[in-house]
Amino acid sequence: MAAVFLAVNLPEKALRIYVAARVLAIGIVILVTIKVHLAFSWKRIVGLGMLAAFNKGLSGGGYGPLVTGGQVLSGVPVRETVGITSVAEAFTCLVGIITYSFQPEAVWRVAPYLAVGALLSVPLTGWTVRALRPQWLRVGIGVITIVLGAVTLTETLV
Repeated sequence: MAAVFLAVNLPEKALRIYVAARVLAIGIVILVTIKVHLAFSWKRIVGLGMLAAFNKGLSGGGYGPLVTGGQVLSGVPVRETVGITSVAEAFTCLVGIITYSFQPEAVWRVAPYLAVGALLSVPLTGWTVRALRPQWLRVGIGVITIVLGAVTLTETLV
């Protein structure tokens, strides 16, 4: 909730740079540590969840790549990270929706259509996660996370 109230008072460009840099960094760490297996840590997971939720409230972006990548780095099995991220993001979005509903610039005319598109993608995502080998999935998560961060950073700075 604090992030939402901070977001309405910061320039959009600053928010985009912050989230893009954070997403880019997590992607790089995933690929650099591809052969390292870190032991699972509840502290890291809780800290990661707080950081990702803060990013979600701040800009609406960066939650999925941070949570997915952070879980991979925390020792959660790669296939499970996708499902866990989806469930966690649903709760985080609900808090964001409730908080933003108190703001005068609500986005209700677009949000329902985005939600429908996201729901339609779920079966394809589940099939993809089952079909890919975990090591390829981890590489894919790292590469896609880097691309998302780099594209967002480039678009913001240009």
